[in-house]
Amino acid sequence: MTDLKYSDAELDALIHKYCTDFTENARNDVYDPITGREREIKETVLILLQKGRKNVMLQAPAGVGKTALCIGLAQDIVKDNVPDSLKGARILELDLAAMSAGTDSISEFQGRIVPLLKGISERYGNPDYPKFILFIDEIHQIMPSCEGSSYRGLSEVLKPYLTAGALSVIGATTKDEYRIYVGVDPAMDRRFQKVDLTIPSDAQTFAILQNLAPRYTKHHGIEIDDDALRVIVHLTSHHIRKRNQPDKSIITMDAALAWQVMHNGQGGKLSLPNIYQIISRETGIHADAIALNEKEVAKLAEAED
Repeated sequence: MTDLKYSDAELDALIHKYCTDFTENARNDVYDPITGREREIKETVLILLQKGRKNVMLQAPAGVGKTALCIGLAQDIVKDNVPDSLKGARILELDLAAMSAGTDSISEFQGRIVPLLKGISERYGNPDYPKFILFIDEIHQIMPSCEGSSYRGLSEVLKPYLTAGALSVIGATTKDEYRIYVGVDPAMDRRFQKVDLTIPSDAQTFAILQNLAPRYTKHHGIEIDDDALRVIVHLTSHHIRKRNQPDKSIITMDAALAWQVMHNGQGGKLSLPNIYQIISRETGIHADAIALNEKEVAKLAEAED
C-alpha cells in the first residue's frame, strides 16, 4: 500500500474537528426516521456509484429536506440497505463555520481544508478504507461570485480533487442559487448531477408526521393522534405560507407538544387548542380565528378516503 501523507489518526482528528459524521450518528440512533424520500435517495445512490460524474447536487427550497435526504442515506448505509460499494461508507457534513472560525484570511481558511481533502482523496478506491462522501450544505457559498460569504472561493480548492475523481461530494442549494452562483462555472457545473426535491404534498407530509410521531411522544410524554397531525398539516399549509413542508409541520408539532407540557404537564393526548396557540404565535392570527370545529376536523380525515 502506498504511504499515506496523512495518517489515520490525523485524518480522524480532522474529521472529528471539522465534520459531522452522519453515518456514525445514524448508527447511534441520533436522528428521527427519514421517510418520503426513497426515490431521491435512489437517484443519489445511482450517481454516487458512477465512475465519472459521481457528485450530487440536491436542489430544493429551504425546509424541504435536503439534509434529511443525506441522513436518510446514512440510515440506509447503517442498515446495509445499499449496494456493496457503498456499504460501510461515511457521509461527512463539512462544517464550514467551524473550519473558518478564528481564521484571519481566506488562505488560512483554505489551509485547514486541504489536509482533510488530501487525507480523504488519497484513500479513494483503497479497499482498506470506506468510501467517504462529503456533504456541503449551502454549497453556493463556496463559489467565487458569492459576495459576502466567508467561504467564497473554496470551490477553487475543491476543483482539482473533483477533476481527478478522488472525491464524492453531495452539495445542497436552491435552484436559483445554483443557477446564479454554481451554474455559471462550467467546471463545477459539469461535475455534478442534479437531484430535485419536490415540496411534499399535504398527504405526504401527514405520512411523514405519522412516522415521526412515536419519537416525539417518547420525548414529550404525550400521545399524538392522527386528527392532531391532520390539523397541523392543514393549518401550516394554509397559514404559514413563507415556509415549506415538511419542516413547518414538524416544527409546529414539536412546539405544540412543548406548549402542552409547559402548561399542563405530561400525559394524555395532544389537544387541538395547543396547536392553535402555536399557529397563533407564529402568524399573529388569534387562536379563535384559527380553530376548526368538529365537522371541519372530521372532513380532513374524510378527504383521505
